[in-house]
Amino acid sequence: MEFSEDDAAAVYDVTNPWRAEPGTSDAFYTGHAMAAGSVLDVGCGTGQMLHLLRRQGHHGRLAGIDPDRAALRRARRRTDVEWVEGPAADIPWRGEFELATMANNAFQCLVTDGDIAASLTAVRAALAAGGRFVFETRNPQARAWEAWAAAEPVPFEYDGRSLATWWEVESAEDGVVTFTETVGELDRTTPLRADRATLRFLDVDPLNAALRRAGFAVEHQYGDFSGGPLTETSQSIVTVARAG
Repeated sequence: MEFSEDDAAAVYDVTNPWRAEPGTSDAFYTGHAMAAGSVLDVGCGTGQMLHLLRRQGHHGRLAGIDPDRAALRRARRRTDVEWVEGPAADIPWRGEFELATMANNAFQCLVTDGDIAASLTAVRAALAAGGRFVFETRNPQARAWEAWAAAEPVPFEYDGRSLATWWEVESAEDGVVTFTETVGELDRTTPLRADRATLRFLDVDPLNAALRRAGFAVEHQYGDFSGGPLTETSQSIVTVARAG
């Protein structure tokens, strides 16, 4: 079985469906987006959130940007949303959106200080004055990568086959974690696809400093998607920032 980039994008939708259930990250982002007249989803992937907004009756402007061509092919099944292929730093819009989102820890794909600065500057430029940027990143104090390394394969069904996803952590140093995500047979004997990725785990103080430099003021910061306080043991740093 050939496991293509299109298969990988389809599997993402199977294993990570957008479910706006109370208390979840999906509900948090959906609530903010439904209340905004125009929404830019940065790192939109396969477009699940924007698709849901349309199904739930959002009549305003919706746009998504992502560098993953295969994911965007799935996103473009809806033609009533604007789709752009590219990284966050290449956002083409200026002062046009009330809300920008960056869900599913996509912020962590910005690995270098330069990546973070350029991307935040581009998000700020896309927002109208007073617009909000809502996103989350994993709290480095919680050391999520240790759980990835110890996790059992996660099973799922795709194209009539029983498959699984598992992770191997290659390195974790100075807030930068490199790992491999593999899709294959349940017993791990037949890998079908392995993708290597690097993520940045940025702590609260440098994160907020980067936001300030890009022209944002932090309005709220939570430790979960129910509005709980941010503590050292919180899994996430959930941020609502306003464009100055």
